[in-house]
Amino acid sequence: MSEKGRRMSTDTIGIIGTGRMGTAIATRLRAQGFAVSVWNRSSEGTARAQEAGATLAGTPAALVAGADIILSSLTDHAALAAVLDAGALSDTPKDKLWIEMSTLLPDQQRDIAMRVEAAGALYLECPVGGTVGPALKGALVGMAGGSEAAWQRGKPVLEALCKRLDHLGPVGAGSAMKLAVNLPLALYWAAMGEALTLLADSGVDPGVAADVMSDSSAGPAVLKNRLQVVKDTLAGADQPGTFDLNGLRKDLGLALEWAGRDGTALPLSEAARARYDAAIRSGLGGMDGASLTRFILSGAAS
Repeated sequence: MSEKGRRMSTDTIGIIGTGRMGTAIATRLRAQGFAVSVWNRSSEGTARAQEAGATLAGTPAALVAGADIILSSLTDHAALAAVLDAGALSDTPKDKLWIEMSTLLPDQQRDIAMRVEAAGALYLECPVGGTVGPALKGALVGMAGGSEAAWQRGKPVLEALCKRLDHLGPVGAGSAMKLAVNLPLALYWAAMGEALTLLADSGVDPGVAADVMSDSSAGPAVLKNRLQVVKDTLAGADQPGTFDLNGLRKDLGLALEWAGRDGTALPLSEAARARYDAAIRSGLGGMDGASLTRFILSGAAS
């Protein structure tokens, strides 16, 4: 592994949660010269991070005690709260920084921030746009929220992961931005499904239509970047997703929950949620977003 281009740092990075994204983040940071330790609820889930050179911590508390900067990437607020309840902060992590990278509601981020800061550490939220591929390339989009001190401390690590990185305001601002970023993506797969129904009986192959769309104003980056996956899916071969229907549905639900706090109506999102629920009930939860498009198209054809 070449030293050229590495970001050498004396900070040890501890990563809590080695699912697909946590593992990709650990792999990227190791490639950039950071010392990395990892912990996961199921120890077998750390194998790939260890192969990349990360060390294994026996408990969340041990990871926090041995790290200068802690990154967490977990499924939801409940999973993160459970880690804290299990004693992750028992070592009173003075002068440490906790960077929370999961997609949560803004008030959930503030709840975790309060607990971490009460233990003496700095706290920065930084949910990211992008999946495993961009994480491995350092091409994520980081949306940070927190104090200036936390931002300055975390910026060098996050720059190793992100092609774009913004400090958007206090804790909660990054989460609100992440919900806003993911909402059009969730709606897109539903909108594309409805768009393709317009081609019924036209003789135009859905894969060809997707190809044309990718070169037009109907083709966002997610279609251009994943065109072959979309075409294979439309041909009937659903593809496992790095950001699958379950994940899209989760984030769509969070956006609706957050909007509902002050009575804001999101009628397009409500309609899309029903589509996601139907597709997931049919067994497509682990599949790529394009499977929702195919599901809608197949329903219109039946």
